[in-house]
Amino acid sequence: MADTQVAVLMGGLGTRLGLKDRPKAMADIQGRPFFEYQLKLLRRWGFRKFLFLVGYRADCIEGYFGDGSKWQADIRYSYDGQEQMGTGGALKNAEDKLEEDFLLIYGDSFMDIDYQETVYRYYMEKAEGKSGLMAILRNEDHYDKSNVVYQDGRLLLYDKVNISDSMRYIDYGVSMLARSVLSQAGRNRKFDLAELVTELSKEGKLGAQVVTRRFYEIGNPESLREFDAYARKRFCEERGAVFFDRDGVINELCYNDDIEQLDSPFTVEEFVYRPGAVEALLSVQSKGYYIFIVTNQPAAAKGKTSLARLYDLNTWMVQDLQERGVFIEFVNMCPHHPRGDRRSRYPFLAGECGCRKPEAGLITDLMQVYGIDPDNSYMVGDSHTDVIAGSRAGLKTVLVGTLKCDACQRLQGKHPDFIIGDIGQLERVITERDTGGMEDV
Repeated sequence: MADTQVAVLMGGLGTRLGLKDRPKAMADIQGRPFFEYQLKLLRRWGFRKFLFLVGYRADCIEGYFGDGSKWQADIRYSYDGQEQMGTGGALKNAEDKLEEDFLLIYGDSFMDIDYQETVYRYYMEKAEGKSGLMAILRNEDHYDKSNVVYQDGRLLLYDKVNISDSMRYIDYGVSMLARSVLSQAGRNRKFDLAELVTELSKEGKLGAQVVTRRFYEIGNPESLREFDAYARKRFCEERGAVFFDRDGVINELCYNDDIEQLDSPFTVEEFVYRPGAVEALLSVQSKGYYIFIVTNQPAAAKGKTSLARLYDLNTWMVQDLQERGVFIEFVNMCPHHPRGDRRSRYPFLAGECGCRKPEAGLITDLMQVYGIDPDNSYMVGDSHTDVIAGSRAGLKTVLVGTLKCDACQRLQGKHPDFIIGDIGQLERVITERDTGGMEDV
């Protein structure tokens, strides 16, 4: 992630917002420029190299963000001048400053996705001959007109002009591109980047990452107020959260014939919710808690399955739970394993990390970009690793299942605050603790 360049289109005038002295990316949100929220999000994922493509009031942007050192980032600039070049023209004019492969985002949009997945999927698609990757959201004309045909795991068409009934998805505003896609475009010409990306899709050279969270785009006063309210609740106010382990808590383990023992599911067909799990999630949600899933998934590092299948299953789970009325705020997955396996095609996943439970990284990582009240938050899991990770993050811990002697020996002195026989008892723990009616275990 640290080696991936992020190009940011920041030439928006902000005329509809009534911003007379600053571009859209600098619109005031709770006392900070709009884009600072996105920059902090990207820094959380490890990006550090940024190229800001600026035009109108470039001095305003450069005066605030400077060289990026305040955010431990390296920010450089490409200037359009006062004439608007369009997204394509601005990118073409910056061609000499772009690296061979780069992430592209918009300075007037807030897009909160798993960028590690974005980078991985791009290089996976590039190895198969593609030149770009687009993040897409199932939209059904909800946020704007849908403009993507996506079927059977493939992006078949992206077209903002010729809309058809078969378009169910929308361009999310995040993409990765090879610099070579700009080679055929002429310099000093005003044009929309969508022209080039549409051609990529028609040539079968555009891959896709399906995302599940909505985006925020500040194109008008109403959408600006909407994001301002969202930012206040998420970044400026503290709220309780419940962090759930996945396998053995949300879903059943399944029998793996290859290793002849219970293991994580790798496909939708193998994924079965544990009795009472969906109801427990609905109950937690009704009480106003954030719901996060933090899960160790080392199967790709061990050569058991592909990294793409791990991401696909999590995406399906989030979408399926949405249809059941449960909104998962984020799934944070650790795909690493200390040793890995020679069968794995992902040697970069082998080694020590700070996110694999019992380390607390999956939890503390989310606490950096959410206002979370640790005294009113829980880690719910079925293993000693969940208890230790939750304790290290400063949360109350709930163990689902029976505490056996071997688990006691692995807990490193960090006893769970609550022990419940099954996930259906979680509501009683949270309700009675919130009302002062239950003592800690």
